[in-house]
Amino acid sequence: MSFKKMGPFVKWAGGKGQLLDRIQMRIPDNFNSYYEPFIGGGAVLLGVKPSSAVINDTNEQLINVYRQLKNDPRAVIRAVNQLDQCGKCDKDFYLETRNLYNEKIKKHELDAECAGLMIWINKHCFNGLYRVNSKGLFNVPYNNKQLGKSIDEANLMSIGYYLSHSNVEILCSDFEDACEKVKKGDFVYFDSPYVPVSETASFTDYTKDGFGYEDHKRLAELFRRLDGLGAKVMLSNHDVQLVHELYDGYNIECVDVKRNINSDAKKRSGKEVIITNYKI
Repeated sequence: MSFKKMGPFVKWAGGKGQLLDRIQMRIPDNFNSYYEPFIGGGAVLLGVKPSSAVINDTNEQLINVYRQLKNDPRAVIRAVNQLDQCGKCDKDFYLETRNLYNEKIKKHELDAECAGLMIWINKHCFNGLYRVNSKGLFNVPYNNKQLGKSIDEANLMSIGYYLSHSNVEILCSDFEDACEKVKKGDFVYFDSPYVPVSETASFTDYTKDGFGYEDHKRLAELFRRLDGLGAKVMLSNHDVQLVHELYDGYNIECVDVKRNINSDAKKRSGKEVIITNYKI
């Protein structure tokens, strides 16, 4: 089955839009099931469009959007359009909508309205960040964007059609649990929260639990276990010494990138690595 061209429905830190071509060039020509345990904005999934996939993230709100789009993309579109139809988005309206979103989070109301709120807020919050406090509540300030449509309806419909007409399993769990069923011949792409490029940088604020040094060690150990199973594995991360140490012995390629989500324009360029357990 052929699917239309699709792209991420949210701006996400570490999004792979600019690296997509280089990643796709390195994906094996043949594999069985596709696994992406840190799905994020989904640029790679939506670019590759595998017919059989398992996607996962620990961000429950993000996973809710994927599930709602698979179930009924029109309901999500209606929820976003209702917010857009309120007219000019000023700071007060943004904060009111953010409070509504946080009430949904507190009540654990994972529905189409909550998915629409997340997408809309992503378009109107500062720099497209997704950050939560220790209670798991969204706390990113307003970006002063008052006008403009918050979604590409055709893109959301295409994503919903792809998710519902392919064998895509959507999980919200630890990355190790998401890989429990990986078998020989499957392809796994890891795009975890990156190792900081400096000692003062934060690992992540995307989930209240964070992703620290021990998690990166667990991930490297999982990479090696999957390699031992005969799976084909790819991982992207910052080009820093720790990453080279954790994945010593594998194929490590350095690539230049732009970091558009960094608020300091001087820090919007850098180097990343694409690591594989197979020859390109």
